Amino acid sequence: MYVLDGQWYMQGLDADDEGCIRSSGELLSVIESVGFLPLFSNNVTGFSVEEMTAVSDWWCGDEAADPWEWRAVLARTGKVAYGKFYGGRAGFISKKWFPYFANYRRDGYDFDARYEDGKAGYREKLLMDLFVPAGVDMWDVNPSSLEGLGLASSLYTNEMKEKGGFGKGGEKNFEGTLTKLQMQTYLIVKDFRPRLNKHGEEYGWAVAIMTPPEYKWGYKHVTSRYKETPSESFTLIAAQIGKHFDCDEKMLRGVI
Repeated sequence: MYVLDGQWYMQGLDADDEGCIRSSGELLSVIESVGFLPLFSNNVTGFSVEEMTAVSDWWCGDEAADPWEWRAVLARTGKVAYGKFYGGRAGFISKKWFPYFANYRRDGYDFDARYEDGKAGYREKLLMDLFVPAGVDMWDVNPSSLEGLGLASSLYTNEMKEKGGFGKGGEKNFEGTLTKLQMQTYLIVKDFRPRLNKHGEEYGWAVAIMTPPEYKWGYKHVTSRYKETPSESFTLIAAQIGKHFDCDEKMLRGVI
């Protein structure tokens, strides 16, 4: 998207363009082929869902046609991760390529080790503790037995804000802290659903439901590239983008 004379404009395709992606299934195939894809246009021309879809379909509200609705559709498949992975902006990473991003972004650190080494702030820890309390080793957690351990497998963002102490009069910068944890690949979006009232009934607009990727795919898979250096993972990510899009390293680093 870009701004002209104070108005936002999409950089997508005409609805009758033969190269236009027209369904969430087609988009999933592209993401799995490329490995990862930002939602909106960026430094690398063509490297976004926005530029591969019809401008007229965005925010139409039809789940079958609206690329904005496909975020939730694809997040539910278990085949891709969705979150703010690209310069604080949203996009997708396939299951296959997520470990490369995890190793590169985390610098080989699980969150608890990052915090202990002073590389993560206490606000980040407040949110991560909602999923992985102190003393619990992510390696030992079986996603199917989380409830028995007293752990939350996923939480609405509004729940995280309240339970993490970011409510009125509490900690500041909830959105910034949540974005940072997504950029570092410690949290991803599991789904988008309306909030629940005290009777368990849905109401209002859909909000993001967050989860650690380890609870989606398992610790072993997510950390499977830890044996590489972060720079080696970045080189492989860069090479993969280079197979599909024309860009130099400066452009690439601006996105990745």
